[in-house]
Amino acid sequence: MEDMSQHPGHCRVDMKESMELGANADGLAAGVLFSPKFPRVEFNIACRDLVISGSNRKPSAVVHVAVVDPREQSLVSQTSTETVEADRDPLFLTGVTFPPEQPASPETLVKLTVYDVKDKSRQASVFLGSATFSVGDLLRATDQRLTINLRSSDGVCAGGSVVVSRLRVGEMEEADMDHITTDAAAQKCAMVCESSSHACVNRESCLATGPVFKNPVCKVYRFQTVDSKWMLVREQMEECTLSFSLPKQLLSLYIQEDTTRVQELRDLGDLSPHWDTLRREVITQYGGLVSSYQDTLAQLEKITGPSFKPSCCKTQKSLEFIPINLHTQRMMVTCPRKSDAAYDVVTVGAPAAHFQGFKNGGLQKLLSRYQAEKKSFSTAYQCIYYSPEHTAKAQEVLTTMGLLQPLISSLADQLLQAAQEHSRPGLTLALKNLADKTEQFVHALNDEMVKSALLALHAARPGFVSQTPGKGHAQAGQHHHHQQHQHHHPSQDSSPSAGSPAPKKQLPGHSPSVVIGPASVESPVVCNNNVTEPRGVEDGEGVGGPKKQDSIPHHNEYDEEEWDRVWANVAKSLNCVIAMVDKLQEQDNNNRELIPDQQLADVITSHNPGDWKEQLRPPVARLRECVLDVVERAKRAMTFVLLQETACSVPQGMHLQHRRDVVFSQALSALACGFVMRLSAGMQDEGFLKQLHLVGVLAQFESLLSTYSEEIGMLEDMEIGISDLHRVSFKITEAKTDDLSDRQPSICGRRDHYTVEVPLPRLAFHSLPEEIKDGRPLRVFPVLFNVGINEQQTLAERFGDISLQERINQRNFDILEVYYKSLSEKLPVECLPCFQTHSDVKELLESLRQNVVMKKRKNVEILWLAGTICRRLNGVRFTSCKSAKDRTAMSVTLEQCALLRDEHQLSKDYFARALDCMRSRLTQGDVAHGEDPEAGSSERKPPSRHFYPIALLLVSSHLLVVWLILSLVFLLAKYQ
Repeated sequence: MEDMSQHPGHCRVDMKESMELGANADGLAAGVLFSPKFPRVEFNIACRDLVISGSNRKPSAVVHVAVVDPREQSLVSQTSTETVEADRDPLFLTGVTFPPEQPASPETLVKLTVYDVKDKSRQASVFLGSATFSVGDLLRATDQRLTINLRSSDGVCAGGSVVVSRLRVGEMEEADMDHITTDAAAQKCAMVCESSSHACVNRESCLATGPVFKNPVCKVYRFQTVDSKWMLVREQMEECTLSFSLPKQLLSLYIQEDTTRVQELRDLGDLSPHWDTLRREVITQYGGLVSSYQDTLAQLEKITGPSFKPSCCKTQKSLEFIPINLHTQRMMVTCPRKSDAAYDVVTVGAPAAHFQGFKNGGLQKLLSRYQAEKKSFSTAYQCIYYSPEHTAKAQEVLTTMGLLQPLISSLADQLLQAAQEHSRPGLTLALKNLADKTEQFVHALNDEMVKSALLALHAARPGFVSQTPGKGHAQAGQHHHHQQHQHHHPSQDSSPSAGSPAPKKQLPGHSPSVVIGPASVESPVVCNNNVTEPRGVEDGEGVGGPKKQDSIPHHNEYDEEEWDRVWANVAKSLNCVIAMVDKLQEQDNNNRELIPDQQLADVITSHNPGDWKEQLRPPVARLRECVLDVVERAKRAMTFVLLQETACSVPQGMHLQHRRDVVFSQALSALACGFVMRLSAGMQDEGFLKQLHLVGVLAQFESLLSTYSEEIGMLEDMEIGISDLHRVSFKITEAKTDDLSDRQPSICGRRDHYTVEVPLPRLAFHSLPEEIKDGRPLRVFPVLFNVGINEQQTLAERFGDISLQERINQRNFDILEVYYKSLSEKLPVECLPCFQTHSDVKELLESLRQNVVMKKRKNVEILWLAGTICRRLNGVRFTSCKSAKDRTAMSVTLEQCALLRDEHQLSKDYFARALDCMRSRLTQGDVAHGEDPEAGSSERKPPSRHFYPIALLLVSSHLLVVWLILSLVFLLAKYQ
């Protein structure tokens, strides 16, 4: 496997390029901040009297900043300012801050090099001069301001000077600086020191982010407010270690689950030749999938270097499970008239199977086609067709048994332990928990599908004789397909045509060779009538009581009531345990009443505590045996159901499973990254923590993919991947130690449900609400909104089909509305964050509803409203395009500037300049390294918050020609 660290250029080509990477931090421990003797220094730069030799033109100046480490005697590029056009006295809004991995001592030298940018597109510039100073010089200077003359490369004074000033919050325009007293200046300086102390997050001391985020890239700006004050804005981007750690854990779980499935298939025992052949084919396919995953995992284990996958590697097979360009970005604002605020967003490339390509579409289309064709596959392969609901139910039953059986066994041990200790409270509590879990176990298996699958498995055994030997497999499959629609056409089933034999129905889940007569028509099988709720206690039946068996045919070689007896024995055994505990407690009460008080202590002391345990041991052992018997039978039945699912679609089903695993891995990595980031920001927010365990967290994915060409397939993959995240829950645990390795999030579960455990340090964990500390699963509500915005979307809207985008937005709006309804019912509005703009969430939702149904081209208002609602609801924001580079970066910067304007009174005159500062050098690195830039000029400015930056990108010349030709053809066809 090629070491990714051998391509340092790749690491700086993508999103990191958009924030101007600082010094290399590979040799420093993660989380190292400034030592107390090294004060944090942030400063801004201005130039005076710049002169271009031999020209009267005003320069367009930019300043490049480098740091000279006196110990290393090396020059390290630090950052650069924005370009200020046609100004001899430019004041730069982009400041300089030192990243956590590069401590600044008073001896640290800073070199400033000033260039005149002649042509931005060609990056042509002319050297104007340079200046060098030490950090100590700046700290000792009057008012912490230095004015240094620029010098040429040979040391001769050049025209102009550079002014370096310590960044200050609340400072007025320079024209008003003379009115500021020394005391006021000192107070402001103290405020700067205090506010800048948290400019870059200390990951070692951070409660949740320590082991998750690394390699921060920091930038600092000063922007003017409407009242001519200065605010400080800091951006901090970090890599996420979960980019690799979670996919590797997922691959291990995939391998474990599929290996277990192979063993379960082997444990089915002897099958007839037909079914045995299908089983061998399925095992072979699973073996290939496991082998492929093992190879991928082995290659991932060898990778060192960066903690993210650059976009140039998106089609690399060994990295297909890794998300593209997964980064976090936090904007921290220090404003003179408002408390500090932070705004987070996670940026990631669209979760999609880029290596597998999109020639035949994405997951949404492939899965739809697969389900439509699976019925014909079942006939061709002579296997049973099960709907997606039935296979999902089978998975659910397997998962429930896998979770509850060891839990019941553990609770049984606790019950015996309490009996041995003669502890009445312990006995009562253990019995209550045991009864609850056993009841859940029985209720989960109270389903007609389990019984019918057992009967189908029996019919697949060697030597089984069909009651209707004249019927072949293909015909039986057709009967089964016909029976599936009897709920929609009851008259066709109950009223066969006169003079013709009554149609025969195949038992759902039954072998193709087993059919039943019209006697079963009046009592259709539950699983084929879309009845998903199991019948049990809630239906008025006692636990373990008899159920109607009219739909199950009678066979001499199989006792159809055997499953009922086995299943009911669990409840009967539990009743015996309960009765025994009641008897023991009653005897103990009688003894206490009969014995005088003065002798009670002696009796208790002399009483043998092992008596209770010995009396409880037989019924508890019987309960365990019954549970194990049920598990073994139900596991074989559900495994046989899943065998049909796989057998009738080999190898297409395995290919789709592989693709879905890839997409889910990328989506889950991004989700876990965002959850940890949001948790770390909300540890002190009681309202958010309450919302977390009562309702769950909203995860809003903003997509900028077009509905054109291969990006349609990406969007189809992304839709399924984001939707699958509803199968994920989070759990907060206490870290075993304070070591960072013990605070790395971990994942457990299987494909139908995964739990991500996030460990916290002891003190942080114990500050959480009891519901979270008790391990309550924290739900996730993922929503996806997409608006294609580039020139390809223009072609799609004029000549293509955007129904996919419209359907996605409508479906996810419904999910968002359900989430808000649940939230408003369980939490008061005071728990939600406050914003300066007081639009009610209901009004925002109604506006979003109108925009979703509106037929408007490139309706970016959908994205703006969805993002605003997400922040109002304490959600996690994600922004994606194909590679999380240009479109993503420009969307994030526009959102940040809009937040500064709406929430922190950014001056309208500075909006465009602020946007230019944040977008400086967004795409130059991609072009220089041969990457595929997804957008044009990064210097264009949107006129309003509602106009996303992508709409301003220039249409490339070749696509413009194509568009004109297609328009002409369209017009000619119309008038002919």
